[in-house]
Amino acid sequence: MGDVDDFLRHTDGPRQLSLFGEGEARMPAPAPTPVDHPARAREKLNALLALARRSQTLPWSERDTRMWETVFPQMADWLPDDEADTLRAEFAREIARLRDRA
Repeated sequence: MGDVDDFLRHTDGPRQLSLFGEGEARMPAPAPTPVDHPARAREKLNALLALARRSQTLPWSERDTRMWETVFPQMADWLPDDEADTLRAEFAREIARLRDRA
């Protein structure tokens, strides 16, 4: 039992090492990767709108179409108001055109 006692009562160092280091040795938190949400939203919205424009019928299942009718306006919130309003109106117009053909 002496070995266990020596291990548990070890006094010439910290009782438990820090997982992240101490002071200057401390591991820094990773820097967040910047995300340009407006640019990513604009790219996705324009791709969806282009797909709808070149389609003769709804390019998505009815369930996915309803999802895009909900999500598209929300994604547009990342953009300036005038651009967002224009894209929302154009998407709604394309969906209406495609539904009329069904």
